[in-house]
Amino acid sequence: MILVTGATGSTGRHLVAQLTDRGAAFRALVRDDDKGRALGADYAVGDYDDPDSLAAAMAGVDRVFLASPGAQGYLVDGEQPMIGWERNVIDAAKAAGATYAVKLSVWHAHRGGPMSEGAHGVVEDHLKASGLEWTILQPGGFMQNFLRPETSLGDEDGNLIGPEGDARVAFIDCRDIAACAAALLTGETGRGESFVLTGPEVITYAEVAAKLSDGRGLPVGFSGQPEAAIADRLRGLGLDPALAAETASLYASLGRGAYGQVTDAVRRLTGAEPRSFDEFMAAHPDAFGALARA
Repeated sequence: MILVTGATGSTGRHLVAQLTDRGAAFRALVRDDDKGRALGADYAVGDYDDPDSLAAAMAGVDRVFLASPGAQGYLVDGEQPMIGWERNVIDAAKAAGATYAVKLSVWHAHRGGPMSEGAHGVVEDHLKASGLEWTILQPGGFMQNFLRPETSLGDEDGNLIGPEGDARVAFIDCRDIAACAAALLTGETGRGESFVLTGPEVITYAEVAAKLSDGRGLPVGFSGQPEAAIADRLRGLGLDPALAAETASLYASLGRGAYGQVTDAVRRLTGAEPRSFDEFMAAHPDAFGALARA
């Protein structure tokens, strides 16, 4: 039995669908009954901060997909809350007798890194020391972040904001991340390995903006900004100053090409090529209706 945490998230909901298609035995962890019923699958109601609910959800489980809402704009006891959330899941899995976890992490995760990189680095270390068998998936930027204007950083006119320069980024469709997780959770390969997951191409933010213009049927520009300006904007949106600075540093690393390499990990794990940005957009006519009308 597989437990899927983060089951209603950008990757988790695709994993639920793919495990269903495979006929795999799994249970989805959700925060309330309504979300569970909407999945149309076996589910347990629980909370990352409630160890008893996690223990109940782990009944009969031997494999776990570990995902959480990710880095937040606040800290709990001096650390990102996702560290405690995911640590609780790992500890509950071990206590329940589960043997294997596939963790959704991020590219360049490491202790002491900014925001999600640092938080995931701490959790990765905890997982590796837990005694569970493990595989870690380290994707680059999610294509799904561009589905709606409010899910990506933008200005008052709807233009994308990103790092200065024309650095290229290997964005990935969350469906391909889910496909990798499904293959690992239903197979026996990849134990003790970390996989950097990317799409099949590297593209610039300016190229993304042009594609979004075509998909939305309205102009979307791109404004490349220095790290300090991005930090100022994030503070203006209410983010804690220290966390705003950390987030801005991630944008700066994008500008330096930190996410600019394509890997073959998706093909190696799934046997299929990852989706391009154009294929991602074509699969979401609700968000990119202008493509359907073209």
